[in-house]
Amino acid sequence: MPYSSQHKSRTRKRIVECARILFNRHGFSEVSIDEIMAEAGLTRGGFYNHFKNKEELYAEAVASFLNGRGKTWRDEAGVDPENGGLQTVHDMISSYLSDQHLGDLEGQCPMIALPSDVARASQEARLAYESLLRAMIWLFEHNLPEQQHKRDKAIGLAVTCVGGMVLSRTINDSALADEIRTVSKEIAFSQLSGS
Repeated sequence: MPYSSQHKSRTRKRIVECARILFNRHGFSEVSIDEIMAEAGLTRGGFYNHFKNKEELYAEAVASFLNGRGKTWRDEAGVDPENGGLQTVHDMISSYLSDQHLGDLEGQCPMIALPSDVARASQEARLAYESLLRAMIWLFEHNLPEQQHKRDKAIGLAVTCVGGMVLSRTINDSALADEIRTVSKEIAFSQLSGS
């Protein structure tokens, strides 16, 4: 008896979420299809009922962050992308550059976890990654007050947040990592003081 479309959809989502977590932890090349399917409680044979290859899954795992774990993270931080105004911008910066986000290896934003992987990935994965960056820029731009150079400021805030976290994530010296995030927040907040 064939599975229902709802079952297939739930299974696909489970595979994507398990893959997103494993890719965040280990990177694209270090994670096998067998490992992803085992983490999802499935066999390798079922993989091809959902995806044509690992690259397609990778792109979907990156894209899934925005409305999956990313939405949960934004909700927990009190970030209202649509109507939060300057408070949302402030909350987004604080939460993105927080100790909790730094320590959340499984739930972290793919822009932090996967930049070098994505640079070598398929066009589909690169576009998914780019959509995350565009969403972050939009969140900042949409919630900043009307002003000259609003888009430039939004891009600068996104670059400061992501760059600060990438550097903090990649160095061994935890004191320096803390300093980087603290200074990144100060730079971002100073950009807001003229808002």
